[in-house]
Amino acid sequence: MSDYVIGIDPGGTGSICILDLDGKYIDHLLMPVMKVGKANRVNSAALVAWMDRYRTAKHCYLEKVHAMPKQGVSSMFSFGHSAGIVEGVIVAFGIPLTLVTPQSWKKKSGLIGKDKDAARTRAIQLYPDLRALDLKGKGQALADSILIARSNL
Repeated sequence: MSDYVIGIDPGGTGSICILDLDGKYIDHLLMPVMKVGKANRVNSAALVAWMDRYRTAKHCYLEKVHAMPKQGVSSMFSFGHSAGIVEGVIVAFGIPLTLVTPQSWKKKSGLIGKDKDAARTRAIQLYPDLRALDLKGKGQALADSILIARSNL
């Protein structure tokens, strides 16, 4: 097994982050998506191709997702579908997997009671040279995946 862990913020606008066991940033991937009809779906072939180089990861931490109040049926299906694809790819590679609740990784990151962008702010403090964090939406997804991984080191 290699000396790195994976943190995943699932969903079509999510991110996957690779950190070494000391918390050093190695790589990330914004969730690859493709159009299927009117919907965006995770591009499982692109995800598999990217994940192949990290198939020997020590562990993967995937945010445990669930339905949210006032979320539409269609968007909830897309979100669950995306999370399922991601989980399936990780399991197919034989990478040990732990589902972590948002409350768990946010508590360990000191984010309970903070606004949504607090995760991005914290990640920028920890990784000031990582310019991908500067992007509001995509940077938020990356920040979440970083903090999911870090909270389990």
